[in-house]
Amino acid sequence: MRAWKASMKLVSTVYRISGTFPREEIYGLTSQVRRSAVSIPSNLAEGAARLGRKEFIKFVGISRGSLSELETQLLIAVNLNYMDKGHEVFSQIDEVSRLITGLYKQLCRD
Repeated sequence: MRAWKASMKLVSTVYRISGTFPREEIYGLTSQVRRSAVSIPSNLAEGAARLGRKEFIKFVGISRGSLSELETQLLIAVNLNYMDKGHEVFSQIDEVSRLITGLYKQLCRD
Protein backbone atom coordinates (compact mmCIF):
# COMPACT_ATOMS: atom_id res chain seq x y z
CA MET A 1 0.00 0.00 0.00
CA ARG A 2 1.56 3.25 -1.18
CA ALA A 3 0.07 5.37 1.61
CA TRP A 4 1.61 3.07 4.23
CA LYS A 5 5.06 3.13 2.55
CA ALA A 6 5.04 6.93 2.26
CA SER A 7 3.91 7.32 5.87
CA MET A 8 6.71 5.01 7.06
CA LYS A 9 9.19 7.28 5.28
CA LEU A 10 7.52 10.26 6.96
CA VAL A 11 8.03 8.65 10.39
CA SER A 12 11.78 8.39 9.73
CA THR A 13 11.93 12.05 8.71
CA VAL A 14 9.98 13.12 11.80
CA TYR A 15 12.29 11.17 14.10
CA ARG A 16 15.32 12.79 12.46
CA ILE A 17 13.84 16.31 12.77
CA SER A 18 12.52 15.92 16.29
CA GLY A 19 15.93 14.67 17.40
CA THR A 20 17.16 18.23 16.84
CA PHE A 21 14.50 19.83 19.06
CA PRO A 22 15.70 21.29 22.38
CA ARG A 23 16.29 18.77 25.17
CA GLU A 24 13.51 20.29 27.31
CA GLU A 25 11.00 19.20 24.64
CA ILE A 26 11.80 15.48 25.01
CA TYR A 27 8.58 14.85 26.96
CA GLY A 28 6.67 17.63 25.20
CA LEU A 29 6.66 18.45 21.51
CA THR A 30 9.30 15.85 20.58
CA SER A 31 7.23 13.05 22.08
CA GLN A 32 4.00 14.41 20.63
CA VAL A 33 5.21 14.69 17.02
CA ARG A 34 6.69 11.21 17.19
CA ARG A 35 3.45 9.70 18.51
CA SER A 36 1.41 11.45 15.84
CA ALA A 37 3.76 10.30 13.08
CA VAL A 38 3.82 6.68 14.28
CA SER A 39 0.03 6.67 14.49
CA ILE A 40 -0.34 7.23 10.74
CA PRO A 41 1.12 3.98 9.34
CA SER A 42 0.02 2.07 12.44
CA ASN A 43 -3.64 2.89 11.84
CA LEU A 44 -3.34 2.16 8.13
CA ALA A 45 -1.91 -1.27 8.97
CA GLU A 46 -4.54 -1.97 11.61
CA GLY A 47 -7.34 -0.96 9.27
CA ALA A 48 -6.00 -3.13 6.46
CA ALA A 49 -5.87 -6.09 8.84
CA ARG A 50 -9.52 -5.70 9.84
CA LEU A 51 -12.06 -7.88 8.13
CA GLY A 52 -14.56 -5.26 7.03
CA ARG A 53 -14.28 -2.35 4.63
CA LYS A 54 -16.17 -0.04 7.01
CA GLU A 55 -13.55 -0.66 9.70
CA PHE A 56 -10.73 -0.05 7.22
CA ILE A 57 -12.34 3.27 6.25
CA LYS A 58 -12.58 4.20 9.94
CA PHE A 59 -8.86 3.59 10.48
CA VAL A 60 -7.94 5.49 7.31
CA GLY A 61 -9.88 8.40 8.80
CA ILE A 62 -7.94 8.11 12.04
CA SER A 63 -4.70 8.19 10.02
CA ARG A 64 -5.86 11.37 8.28
CA GLY A 65 -6.55 12.93 11.67
CA SER A 66 -3.10 11.97 12.95
CA LEU A 67 -1.53 13.48 9.85
CA SER A 68 -3.33 16.78 10.47
CA GLU A 69 -2.21 16.67 14.09
CA LEU A 70 1.38 16.10 12.99
CA GLU A 71 1.29 18.98 10.53
CA THR A 72 -0.05 21.33 13.22
CA GLN A 73 2.60 20.24 15.71
CA LEU A 74 5.36 20.77 13.16
CA LEU A 75 4.00 24.24 12.40
CA ILE A 76 4.22 24.91 16.14
CA ALA A 77 7.87 23.79 15.95
CA VAL A 78 8.39 26.28 13.11
CA ASN A 79 6.80 29.05 15.21
CA LEU A 80 9.16 28.16 18.07
CA ASN A 81 12.12 28.31 15.64
CA TYR A 82 12.92 24.62 16.16
CA MET A 83 12.82 24.01 12.41
CA ASP A 84 12.43 25.77 9.06
CA LYS A 85 9.04 26.14 7.35
CA GLY A 86 10.60 25.05 4.06
CA HIS A 87 11.66 21.66 5.45
CA GLU A 88 11.10 18.65 3.18
CA VAL A 89 8.78 17.11 5.77
CA PHE A 90 5.97 19.41 4.67
CA SER A 91 6.10 18.09 1.09
CA GLN A 92 6.11 14.55 2.51
CA ILE A 93 3.01 15.43 4.54
CA ASP A 94 1.33 16.70 1.35
CA GLU A 95 2.19 13.44 -0.44
CA VAL A 96 0.92 11.24 2.39
CA SER A 97 -2.24 13.34 2.58
CA ARG A 98 -2.87 12.88 -1.13
CA LEU A 99 -2.30 9.11 -0.89
CA ILE A 100 -4.50 8.67 2.17
CA THR A 101 -7.27 10.74 0.59
CA GLY A 102 -7.04 8.62 -2.56
CA LEU A 103 -7.22 5.43 -0.50
CA TYR A 104 -10.21 6.77 1.40
CA LYS A 105 -12.05 7.65 -1.82
CA GLN A 106 -11.24 4.27 -3.35
CA LEU A 107 -12.54 2.41 -0.30
CA CYS A 108 -15.73 4.47 -0.29
CA ARG A 109 -16.32 3.75 -4.00
CA ASP A 110 -15.75 0.00 -3.90
